Amino acid sequence: MTTPEREHLRFSLAVHRAVAGGGRDSVVSPYSIASALGLATQAAGGPAADELLQLLTGGDPDIAKQADLLRAAAILHNRTRQEDPLLAVANTLWVWDRLPVHDGFRTDLAGWPGAATRTAPFVADPDAARRAINADVAETTRNLIPELLPPGSVDADTVASLVNALYLKVAWQHPFRAANTRDEQFHSPGGPRRVRMMRQSERLGYAHRDGWQVVELPGAGGVTATVLLPDGDLADQEPDLGPDQLTTLLAALRPVQVDLRLPKIDLNRPADLTGALRQLGVRTLFAAGSAPLSRLTADPRAHVSAVQHQSVLRLDEQGLEGAAATAVMIRTLSLVKPADPVEVRVDRPFLLLVRHAATGVFYFFTRVVEP
Repeated sequence: MTTPEREHLRFSLAVHRAVAGGGRDSVVSPYSIASALGLATQAAGGPAADELLQLLTGGDPDIAKQADLLRAAAILHNRTRQEDPLLAVANTLWVWDRLPVHDGFRTDLAGWPGAATRTAPFVADPDAARRAINADVAETTRNLIPELLPPGSVDADTVASLVNALYLKVAWQHPFRAANTRDEQFHSPGGPRRVRMMRQSERLGYAHRDGWQVVELPGAGGVTATVLLPDGDLADQEPDLGPDQLTTLLAALRPVQVDLRLPKIDLNRPADLTGALRQLGVRTLFAAGSAPLSRLTADPRAHVSAVQHQSVLRLDEQGLEGAAATAVMIRTLSLVKPADPVEVRVDRPFLLLVRHAATGVFYFFTRVVEP
């Protein structure tokens, strides 16, 4: 039986694969992308909505279930450290003031965390509209994403944008000692390279099965970071990692004393999602003249021209900090517990998942090849 949590996991894995390609570092935010596409689903009608629902929910027409899941993941609990976790979420409809927007869509928008509607001079001054959106994203992301929309991405035909922005800062429940961090070898596909490797020995969630070692680092507020280290080459094993196996691996975690070595991470990746979404079956949304956004506006010319995304993720001895933003641009046309500590040396390509523990929502889905 499918559930919103299960569909979100499947969606996260599918988006990661479509965006990451092969053999290079990648970071995407399934949370941010699902939020922006969820808004687009409620703006769309007919085949455009059906295609988005197939991607997001497996075809379940009740997109409100995904909204509820993401809203639950926007709440961090169990604040036990002095450094409280910080999570900021914004879901904003930016609209040209002369574009008629259905009241029903405004009502749907209100059901998403951090919902807001703002006007921008899209037609009269496209670059001013671009700067306004970028400034708002920069504010939400604490300036980790100062320019989501590059110059030229908003033109006189652009009339609206659905934008999600996310910022997350969480301290580890068990911080790494900076004195233990040192240069060590990381075996990347291009050859060994020196990286700053953190080290700790703690009782952590651990599993080793089906050719993967899995280690879960607990953070404040119910956020976790989960390392998936393959026994062999990541390039060989990752293509076979499907939703069933990923679910099984995450469910197999048990408390174990782990001697963990983990590289510090600083990733920043922009991505044009338009091609990836077409690859995943979302096509009608981009078709001018088909009135794909009939539940947003009565203007039949309105369609999506592009979907822009950017994610930033940093891991150090104290915790993690990440930001993501996604903009849907709208325009018209003119295991067994071991007795001894388990050593996990993350010195070769691996996957890293940052999740909301209670809901299973993925804030970030990351491949690290050259940290």
